Parts: sequence; structure tokens; C-alpha cells
Amino acid sequence: MLVAAAVCPHPPLMAPELAGAAAGELDGLRAACAAAAGSLAEAEPDVLVVVGGAQEGGGYGPDAAGSLAPWGVDVRYGDGAPVLPLSLAIGRRILDGGGLTASGGFHAVPFDASPQECAELGARLADTAGRVAMLVMADGSACLTEKSPGYLDPRAQPYNAAIVRALGRGEAPGLDPREARELGVAGRAALQVLAAAGGGPFDGEVLYDDAPYGVGYFVARLGTGTRARS
Repeated sequence: MLVAAAVCPHPPLMAPELAGAAAGELDGLRAACAAAAGSLAEAEPDVLVVVGGAQEGGGYGPDAAGSLAPWGVDVRYGDGAPVLPLSLAIGRRILDGGGLTASGGFHAVPFDASPQECAELGARLADTAGRVAMLVMADGSACLTEKSPGYLDPRAQPYNAAIVRALGRGEAPGLDPREARELGVAGRAALQVLAAAGGGPFDGEVLYDDAPYGVGYFVARLGTGTRARS
């Protein structure tokens, strides 16, 4: 049964080594991710799983490693050959920073996964024996400004804001795959996995909501009593 979740973005620049002199620009985001991960530990789960989007789906064990070499610097998380896609590599970075382990493994869901595929994965992960906590790696829209990777789309700001409001209510937003694709919402599939995992009802708290590079980055924690901890 799902008892807690945290939602974090996965830009490569989460690693200060890639950001260079501009590393400080995302210090607030890194701190928010650390706090969100900490709330998962406070929920005292029996199993902690990480879910993130990727070109291809697949599961990886708790010791799977990742590297940011494709983005310019071979920063590694974990030992052994790096196999984790970007979203899960950043997820491992966040867990490592808090001394946490993905005891239930890392789970990649295809960016273009159907709602049914997302539902099946979410239900399967939540059905794990005991108390389940989930770290969900999910970027928002990449069409928020004229300098965004997907340029400016007037639909993007209200769409992104609706996602953030839902998380603040302790809910996983329901997202239309077509519109999410048009607005460059890379986290759509991962958020739908969270929605299908059920659990709750949860309180929600948004710890970060900004678009420093024209992409919506939000951090939230969902659980019982999250507002009381803030």
C-alpha cells in the first residue's frame, strides 16, 4: 500500500558538477528535493521505489548505477556499469544524498506509455507487501517561455499550474497523453503511475515551483500529516 510519495524533477543540472559557476541557481531546487526525500524516510516505509520516464521501460535493482556522462561530465551514482536512464540517475542522486536506498528498485516507464501501461505499473508497485513509499521523477512543461526548449505555448502555464495545484492538494493529476506531449510534459507517464498507485487520502505540500530554464520544475511531498511537518 502506498503511504507516501515525493515528486521531483530530473534536469542534469541537478548535479552541481555540470552547472559550473551557475550551480548556485538550483540550490533551492536541490534543497527542496532533499526535503521531499526526507519525508519518505519519515513515513517509515517497508519498501522505497523510484519511478521515472525514459525512452524505454524496464526495472533495475536497488544497486543499479547511473552516469551523467552523456550530458558532459561523467558524474556517477552507484558502483558498477551505469545503466539507469537520466530520470532514475537523478533519483538515485537524491536518495544517495539522504542516505536512502531504493529497496524496491528503480522503474523506468516509457515517456509515451499508454494510460493503461502506467496504471498497471502503478498498481503493481503499490501492491508490494507492506508500506510503500514512491519517489516520482517528473518534469513539467517545456513550453513555458520563449526560451523554453519547446518555445512558448499559451496553454502551458495553466496546464503546469494545474499539476502543481493537484500535488498541493495531495493528489496525482490526471493528464491527457496527447496534450502533455504537445506541451513537452516529460513527467506525464511517471505522474500517471503515481495516480494509479492510489493510497491516501493524502495531504500535499509543494516545496518548489519554478521554471529557471523555461521548463517547469516542481517538488512536492504527499503523505499523512505533511503540512504538520512544514
